Amino acid sequence: MPELWMLSATELVRQVRTGQVSSREVVQAHLHRIDEVNPVVNALTAVLDEQALAAADAVDQALRCGEEPGPLCGIPVTVKENVDVAGSATTQGIAALRDAIATQDAPHIAELRAAGAIPIARTNMPEFGMRWHTTNGLHGATRNPWSAEHTPGGSSGGDAVAVATGLAPLGLGTDGAGSLRWPAQCCGVVALKPSFGRVAQSDGRRPTPFAFQLLGVHGPIARHVDDLRLAFTHICASDGGDPWHAPVPLNGPPVSRPIRVSMVTAPGGIDIHPAVRHALRRAADLLTDAGYVVEECDAPALERAGEIYTQIMASYGRVQRTQPPVKTVASDDFARFWQVYEPIWTQAQGEPTFDPMMERAAIARVWSDWFGRTPLVLAPIRTQPAFVLGCDLDPVWLSDFPATMRLAVAVNLLGLPAVAIPIGETDGLPHAVQVIGPRFREDLCLDAAAAIEARIPPFTPIDPHPNLASNSSATVA
Repeated sequence: MPELWMLSATELVRQVRTGQVSSREVVQAHLHRIDEVNPVVNALTAVLDEQALAAADAVDQALRCGEEPGPLCGIPVTVKENVDVAGSATTQGIAALRDAIATQDAPHIAELRAAGAIPIARTNMPEFGMRWHTTNGLHGATRNPWSAEHTPGGSSGGDAVAVATGLAPLGLGTDGAGSLRWPAQCCGVVALKPSFGRVAQSDGRRPTPFAFQLLGVHGPIARHVDDLRLAFTHICASDGGDPWHAPVPLNGPPVSRPIRVSMVTAPGGIDIHPAVRHALRRAADLLTDAGYVVEECDAPALERAGEIYTQIMASYGRVQRTQPPVKTVASDDFARFWQVYEPIWTQAQGEPTFDPMMERAAIARVWSDWFGRTPLVLAPIRTQPAFVLGCDLDPVWLSDFPATMRLAVAVNLLGLPAVAIPIGETDGLPHAVQVIGPRFREDLCLDAAAAIEARIPPFTPIDPHPNLASNSSATVA
C-alpha cells in the first residue's frame, strides 16, 4: 500500500473527504518525508510546519462539523520564493531580501487557501529567477534527484524537485522563459504554463518591470495531469488588482475532431538531441493511439520570436548586470553567470527592430493563423536534456543555449498555454515534451497531456539517487 506522500493530490482529496485519513495525517506524512529527503536535495528553503498543521486541523474540524473545507481539502503545496505567502519571506533567491516578510498572500495563493490547500514550504530558485539552474547565494544549490551531476533546471527548480521526491503533491512556481517547463523536463514531472492573463500576476503592491508583467506567469507543477487541472481550476478567479487579468472561461468551445497536432522536430532548423527526438516520436505515437492526427512541420517565425523575446527583455526588463540595484545585491556566483551570459544575451537579440512590441504582434498573428489550422503543437521544451552542472558558466557551451530554448520562450512571448509532460528516461535522466495551444485553451493542452499520461507508467515520486546522499553538501536555511 503506498504511503501518503506518494499519492496524487486528487487521491489525497478523496481520502480526506471520505474520512480514510485526516488532513493532519497527510501533512504529517509530508513533513516526515521533508525531514528525510530535503537535507539531500535542498529543494525547500523554509518549512511552514506549525502553520501547516494548524491549517490541517482546521480542515479536519470543518469536516467533523459537516462544513465544506474546499475542493483542495487540506492538501499541502509548496510555493516558490518569488511568490508572496503571508508571514514568509519573498526572497527571490537574494540574500538582501531574506527578511522581506510578506504581509498577505499573492492573489492565487489566497485563492488556493480558500479552496482548502495548505502551503507547507517555500522553494528554492536562482537569484532574480534569471538562470536555468537553481542555486543562489542565500540557500545554495538544489540538486536533481535523478543525478548529482545534472541540473534540476530553473528557475522553478525547487518546486520541481519537491514534487518529484514526494515533499508535496503540488508546487506553485513561475514561468518567464520556460521556468516551469524546463525543471519539469529535468525532474520528470508535469507542469502547466497558463496563458498570459489567466492568473493574477500581482496585487499592485510591488512594482514589476513591463517585460516581466508581459512574459511571466504563475502556474502549477505536479506528478499527474489531473492535479495540474485541480490546481489550475482554483488559481484563475481572482484578479488581485492585476490590470492584465482576463476572466475567460476555463473551457473553450468544442473543436473539430479528430484534433490535429503539429509536431515540431527541428525548431528553427536546429537539430535536437536523440533522447528528445525519441520523446517527441513516442508522444506522437501515443497521441495517435488516442485519436489525434499528428503531422510533422516547423513553427513559423520561430527564430525571430526568440530574438524579439530577448529584445523585449532587454528593453523593458531592466535586468542588466551593470544597474546598481542588481549589481549591489547579486552573489558572486550570479555575477559570474551574468558576466558569461551578457554578451550572449546581446547577440541573441538579432537584428534590431523599430518596435519589438509591434513585431511581437505580427508574429502572434502568424501563430494565430497556424492554430486555426492545427489547434495543438507538440514540441520540445529544450532541445537538449538536463545539462551537467557548471556548463552554464562556460561561454562556449552557453552560446548555443538561446537557440535550444526557442520553443520555450516563444510560448512566453506570445502568451500561450503549454503543458510539460514526461515521456521516458535515457541514461538515467528523464525527458519530456510540451503540448502548446492557442491562448486560453489550457483545456486542450491538458486533455492531450492526459491522453499521453494514460498510456505510460508514472515516473515519480522517486527517492533521490544514491549518489546525492553520498555527496550531499546541501543545507536548509
